[in-house]
Amino acid sequence: MTYATADDYTEYTGKPGPDDIDRRLTRASERIDELLSNAIYETDAEGFPVEPHLADAVRRATCAQAAWTLAVGDEFGTASAFKDVSMGSVRLARVDTKTGEAPRYAQDAVSILLKAGFLIAVMTW
Repeated sequence: MTYATADDYTEYTGKPGPDDIDRRLTRASERIDELLSNAIYETDAEGFPVEPHLADAVRRATCAQAAWTLAVGDEFGTASAFKDVSMGSVRLARVDTKTGEAPRYAQDAVSILLKAGFLIAVMTW
């Protein structure tokens, strides 16, 4: 199931997606499904949220996730397996300093779902 269309992506980002945007939105929808795995909300027969503001949040979070994976170049989350990546003189370190792991989810996607009430914020000090 894909929560967003190429048109949704263009509206969200202000620019058209790459030629394979439909596939990328499907992958992003899988990540959003992971984030929503414990959320309780009413869905229609296809599994989309019934409440318009929740459907909109899921659509925007999907677009945010797709845009983020395009920006970081890690559509499949493979960077989460590495703490450091080096190629010649180039060294990349995409590691979350709190967990020591590379992020799997776009922070914007998480924020959208949090504001919509799908997720519970856990603050650690």
